Amino acid sequence: MDNAYLWVGFNLFILVMLALDLGIFHRKAHEVSFREAVIFSIVWIALALLFNVFIWHEFGKTKAVEYLTGYIIEKSLSVDNIFVFVLIFSSFNVPSAYQHKVLFWGVLGALVMRAVFIFAGVALIERFHWIIYVFGIFLVYTGIKIAREKGTKVDMTKNPFLKFLRKVIPFTKDYHADKFFVRDVRLSATPLLLVLVLVEITDLIFAVDSIPAILAITSDPFIVYTSNVFAIMGLRSLYFALAGSLKYFIYLHYGLALILIFVGIKMVGSEFYKLNPFISLLVIAIILTVSIAASVIKGKRTRQEEESVQPR
Repeated sequence: MDNAYLWVGFNLFILVMLALDLGIFHRKAHEVSFREAVIFSIVWIALALLFNVFIWHEFGKTKAVEYLTGYIIEKSLSVDNIFVFVLIFSSFNVPSAYQHKVLFWGVLGALVMRAVFIFAGVALIERFHWIIYVFGIFLVYTGIKIAREKGTKVDMTKNPFLKFLRKVIPFTKDYHADKFFVRDVRLSATPLLLVLVLVEITDLIFAVDSIPAILAITSDPFIVYTSNVFAIMGLRSLYFALAGSLKYFIYLHYGLALILIFVGIKMVGSEFYKLNPFISLLVIAIILTVSIAASVIKGKRTRQEEESVQPR
């Protein structure tokens, strides 16, 4: 979809929503409550689905199914990001009131990086068609790796870029409200900047998996970009809604692994057999539903067992 008005209009809408988010709803740093997180999660999911209706009306059922499939893939893979965000914030002891600002700027950086990755990926596929097999094999490998390692792991303490930053930029020992920089005798960065950098690096790592995954569904840049953006925009509220209950989703990483393996095989075999987009959507939805349902059932049993052994 090369219509300039679509690209301009969509990006203006996202910029307005970001301005409302930081300028009005979260103008003052505060701890995001579960209720607030759920409300914003519902709002972003509703906006994503309304946009899907627009895609259906303007471009037909096939494009709408491709968009919805891509959105579900990106939304499900973003849960891995949330796991790592929990680890980052706990490792750096980031106060709850400052976490939203970090995620806000982290999402803004992620939008730029995802756009670069998407256009680069589409350009590579159009110019070097064989790259599609490389992407497909990579996704299958990543899916197997996630299943075997029980999730994607990021070792923060050994990150060389953070060590480099500490050497070239003066950092304060303590947080200064929600500021990334403070000026005393000289301009210094706060530990919150390190956290932001780590969030951006994390998204860069996950983008390497997620962008090829959605390119397996469609190579339409507008569909890939918009489904990615809506999934990322709802990531912050999803984090605050799920952060405390992620430990109960013990089988979810198997579902994510299966999704990556499925789309990887689909990508490799696309030259020989074109799978109906609706079938892809159905398979991904079933995998995700089963893994979440199994996690909920197992989590409920675990909690009941824990309660039964507690002294009365």
